[in-house]
Formats: sequence, structure tokens, C-alpha cells
Amino acid sequence: MPTERIQRRIDALLDEADGAVSASDWASVAAKARAVLAIDEANEDARAFLKMAEANGVGRSLAPHSEPVSSGPSTPTRPLPASFAAGRYTVRGFLGEGGSKRVYLAHDTRLERDVAVAIVEGLNGEGLERGRREAQAVARLGDHPNIVSVFDTGEEDGKLYTVYQYMSGGSAADLIERAVDHRLSLEQAVRLASELASALAFAHDKGVIHRDFKPANVFLDDSGTAKLGDFGLAAALDRTRLTEAGTFLGTAAYMAPEQAMGQPADARSDLYSLGCVLYELITGRPPFVGDDTVAVVTQQLNTPPITPSWHRPEVSPGLEALVLRLLEKDPDKRPQSGAEVREALASAALTAPVLPSAAGSAVRAELQDPLYRTVFVGREAELRQLQTAFDGALSGNGALVMVVGEPGIGKTSVCEQLATYAAMRGGRTLRGHCYEEGSLSLPYL
Repeated sequence: MPTERIQRRIDALLDEADGAVSASDWASVAAKARAVLAIDEANEDARAFLKMAEANGVGRSLAPHSEPVSSGPSTPTRPLPASFAAGRYTVRGFLGEGGSKRVYLAHDTRLERDVAVAIVEGLNGEGLERGRREAQAVARLGDHPNIVSVFDTGEEDGKLYTVYQYMSGGSAADLIERAVDHRLSLEQAVRLASELASALAFAHDKGVIHRDFKPANVFLDDSGTAKLGDFGLAAALDRTRLTEAGTFLGTAAYMAPEQAMGQPADARSDLYSLGCVLYELITGRPPFVGDDTVAVVTQQLNTPPITPSWHRPEVSPGLEALVLRLLEKDPDKRPQSGAEVREALASAALTAPVLPSAAGSAVRAELQDPLYRTVFVGREAELRQLQTAFDGALSGNGALVMVVGEPGIGKTSVCEQLATYAAMRGGRTLRGHCYEEGSLSLPYL
């Protein structure tokens, strides 16, 4: 069974393949499907996508596709174009792709600088209008130190192109992937979140919301400064939504509850997404994970998040309180502006963690819940499996899991840990005992 992070990677690739189907980009569909099969060779969805690509003229002879990272050129699924905008932007490499968008590393021959050129294909009607609106929305933001700059935009051969500042430091998603246990230091996480809060405060003041705030859309420059980019789903607050009623845009793991329900998103929706990203920077995982989009959205709507200190005891009370406020289901209970979040982060950074040592963490946990009697050591893999099963039950995918084994190997400790995990997510634990039939003696141990 794939790990949680690998499963999220598979889901992301399948989502991109689905988007490529909509754009009739069969080369990309095949590449995404093969990337999934390289991880999980029995994945039926990937096999179905590959068959669709083959039926549309893309065979298995194509070279395997390696998923790109944004920090440098990668391998494209088709030959590189020579240039864009009548030769002004000469293509030097391939940075990545997703759905109908391809991003190239190019050189601006007029201003002598490297840039990123995003090409969107297959747009018409609403899609073309949304693409134009993206460029207009970001252009309204001007030059902010924490927002990726847009240098140029236009249309060529029926394709929309946008020229961005080239971010050589990669994305926050890359940073998380490389980090030990996929967690950043608390200082770095707070700094990045503060920079992103500044970006959101500026964008919201200009009447622009992002609507697809996630680690893959947070980019880093050479100095490690965070810049928010890819306003592909951005919407000006003073315009009517172009999406049909009842549909939602964004990525499930970072999507605000109201957005998932198809309701209009506002600045507080972006702040919820910021809370999801900050949670992942701290703990190494988003607040809600599941086997599919429905499972994740269900938790976004109904399930309280596990406190960050459960995953990482050294998280300070002030930082934890801010993250949980950002993840409130009710937008009125969240911080109301990026500026407010930035101020709270500054205060949280000055707050010392409570009892950061292992022994101290055990004492704090015992004070919070009497189930904790000792420091829990070992059986982490089994506990994660039980927690995943419980999360699935919250998403509507119930299951029966039996904990079995010889006496003294830690079955009771694992179950007590699960009971605490369940209680922190609004669950209820029922306890029973087994007696020999007709006996009045003590229950079986």
C-alpha cells in the first residue's frame, strides 16, 4: 500500500492527466499515466488513461516522463519550441506542465534576462477569458516583493502566453519534499508564512483573491524568499464569477470549506488555504488527507484538524492557536486579513514552546489526557495505519481493523493512542471486556 505522501503524489498526477484529457493533450496524458505506473504498476486509473492516450495515437514508444521540478529545466513530452513573441523569448529549457499549461525557461533577448514563459493551449470562451483575467489580475498587483512578477502577456497561434519572473529556487512543494520528515524548521516555516501573508494582504487590498493557494504555487528566489505565483484561478473581487453555479476551483487538500461547497470565495478563503500550507510546513502533511477528493473535501467540511503539536510537540501554543484559527470552518472565526496573520505570526515567533523535551511532552500530554501514562515508543507504523483507517471512517469509508498479537507487545498502548487521536477529532471511544461464559471471574487480560 503506498505511503500517504506517495498516494498524494499519485492523486496529483491523475488529476493532471484528467486535466490533460480535457485539453486533448494525449502526450501529456500518456506521460502522467506512465509516471503513476512507475510508482504503482497496478493502478487501474493510470492504465485507463494510458489506453485513452493510445487510442488517440500516442503509443508506448514515448520516452518515460520524469515529473519536473520548478528549480530547473526538465524533460518535455514534445519538442521544444524555438521562441515566442516573434523571437523575443528564445526557449532554453522546459520547466513543467499541468493540465493545458506548459512552462518554459526562456531568455528575453530584448532585456537580456531569463524568464518563465507559460503557454496555455486549447482555450476558448470561458477558458480564454479566465486566462486573460489571470494576467490582468496579476498585473494589477504591480511589483510586490512576495508576488511573482508578470512581465508580458499576449496570444500567439491561438495560444495564450504569459511571461513571468523566473524563480530559480523552486517551489515550496520541492522544499517540503527535500526536508527531513518533510518538515521545515519552525523558524523557516514562520518566515515563509509571514511573507505569504504579506503577499495575500497586498493582493486582497487590490481586490484580487488567489483561490488556488498551495505549496506548488509558492516559489522561492535565490535567497529563499517566498513569492506567491500562478494566479491561474485568481478572480477580481469586483467581477462576476465565470464558473458555473455549483462548481468549485482549487486543490482539495488546501481548499476552504465554503469554496469546496461551490460558494463564492473571498480573502478569508485564501487565509484558510494559508493555514493548510503552514500546517504542512510544520508537520510534514496537510491537515486533511484521504484516498480521493471526496474524502478530503468531506473532512474539510466536517472534521476538526488534529492540533499541530500532536505531530510536533515543540510547536508553541501561540503558533498552534493561529494555525487552528486559520483552519476554522466558519470564515467569520478566522483572521480577517493577511496583515492580521502577519502580526500574529510575529507574536507567535516570540513565544517559547512549552516543555519541548520528550519527557516534557509526555507530561503535557498526560495533563491533557489521562490515557497517556508513559512516553509512546515504537509501533509508529501500526499507529499510522490505525489513524488512516479512522480518517477514512470520518470520510465515510468505514472499516473494521483488528489489533492482534502476543501479550506484552503493545496492543493496549497502540489502542490508547488511537483513542486519544479519535477524541481530538470529535470521535467517541467505546470500551468492552470479554468474560468466559457463565463465569463471574475477572475479564480476560
